[in-house]
Amino acid sequence: MMTHAHRPIEVPLPEPKSGEASPRPKGGAGGGAEGCEVTFVMPCLNEARTLEGCIRAARRCIDEHRLDAEIVIGDNGSTDGSQDLARRCGARVIDVPAKGYGSALRGAIEAARGRFIIMADSDQSYDFGEGFKFVAKLREGFDLVMGCRMPRGGGSIDPGAMPWKHRWIGNPILTRIGQVFYRTPINDFHCGLRGFTKAAYEQMALRTTGMEFASEMVIKASLRRMRVAEVPITLHKDGRDRPPHLRSWRDGWRHLRFMLCLSPRWTLLIPGLVLCVLGAVLGAAVWMGPLVIAPGVALGIHSMVAASLMLLVGFQLVTVAVAMRIFALEEEIGPPSPGIARLFNHFTLERGVLVGSGAALIGLALIGIPLLTWIRSNLGEIRDPLSTLRPMVAGATLVALGVQAVLMSFVYSMMGIKRR
Repeated sequence: MMTHAHRPIEVPLPEPKSGEASPRPKGGAGGGAEGCEVTFVMPCLNEARTLEGCIRAARRCIDEHRLDAEIVIGDNGSTDGSQDLARRCGARVIDVPAKGYGSALRGAIEAARGRFIIMADSDQSYDFGEGFKFVAKLREGFDLVMGCRMPRGGGSIDPGAMPWKHRWIGNPILTRIGQVFYRTPINDFHCGLRGFTKAAYEQMALRTTGMEFASEMVIKASLRRMRVAEVPITLHKDGRDRPPHLRSWRDGWRHLRFMLCLSPRWTLLIPGLVLCVLGAVLGAAVWMGPLVIAPGVALGIHSMVAASLMLLVGFQLVTVAVAMRIFALEEEIGPPSPGIARLFNHFTLERGVLVGSGAALIGLALIGIPLLTWIRSNLGEIRDPLSTLRPMVAGATLVALGVQAVLMSFVYSMMGIKRR
């Protein structure tokens, strides 16, 4: 178990003499310019109380397993002397002016010389002494190795180490959403102790600067079909004497928002398709006249208006989902799967315009029915409006759908769908 800052520390570190550099830790923990196998990365913002214990735990792991390794601290502007403390302990400090958990980690990871990266918070809630579990899996060829604090994945949580709302509400819900949306078997989506290869990190092209950095890494590793493993770990009560930087509701929403934005299939496409099908079925059922579903209960023209609304809203959701998917593939995720690639290959601006224009023309023809009736009534009030409302509603719906299809075809083409 990791030693907390207020407990005795067993491993002494020699103080550098005046004018001397900090001693290079045994096992290569200082990191040579030529590179090394492993880099232990820690984000830091005023962690003087616990940072030394984390560095010592990483040092023990390095020495016990004879790792060629270094320790890198991504400092986010500490004012409590954390930087000098880290250097005295033999770590390399990277000053990261851009604020945020993700920014601090990205700055340290990008400066890392190791082929493998082991990262965790510097508050002693994670034991860097467990780091070799991750190194062993990375040596087997995995791209990302996640720690699991949850008992369902073999992990454990010390009493008082995790707030109840995180353990029983936030983490299970967000993890389950991640499993469903991104088809990942990970049991603890937001565990802060994890390992990955530097090559995999570069392929992920991570962008977020806040706490959602943790979600982004797992999501992009899953979407890029990287090899992902999970190892059980223990979460300890942190050694801070102040509140954590994490803000439960704010950061939970940021995680959820990011997960939703990169998964338009579940947030937009499927709900949109469901609405389209319901609208089409309901509209067809009442097209010829009222539909009696029980004695004294019938669906009439008002149901047809509701069906029109379902179709219009559903189609909007579908078209926006496609646009978001294109953006995600082009800017965030990378090349699409073969199935999506084949679908895109069948799409052209001309086909989209042709289909949309055809729907709009059919709609205009239907609108012509009540128009002719109005003309025949000498432009006066139509005596039986129910007889003309159905083609009017259907026609207006088709015109709206057709125009939107044409416009979105231009949008898709402007976004650069050139797959053929």
